[in-house]
Amino acid sequence: MKPSSICPKFEKAISLLSQRWTALVIYQLLSGTQRFSEIQAAVGISGKVLSDRLKDLEQQGVVKREVIPETPVMIQYSLTEKGYALEPVLKEIENWSSAWMTLEPTK
Repeated sequence: MKPSSICPKFEKAISLLSQRWTALVIYQLLSGTQRFSEIQAAVGISGKVLSDRLKDLEQQGVVKREVIPETPVMIQYSLTEKGYALEPVLKEIENWSSAWMTLEPTK
């Protein structure tokens, strides 16, 4: 029997989504355009890590960064068409987690 091989595109997609915090950042942006501080507060992530994730997602064409020339300068993040295409995937993970995951009691 011939071993199956994993599609390189699938492997790249899983690698991107499995980076810590990445899926949560994308999930948060599904609700619309947000500022850095809003994403940070909602996800509970450090500024450095969030900055790195947003840069990666922007390079991959998943997130759009918009600079609004005000005083002070305002920067907003939103999902691109490519980013919004992940919505059904993340919603299915949400459905699966509701049905199958249990939370450990806090001590």
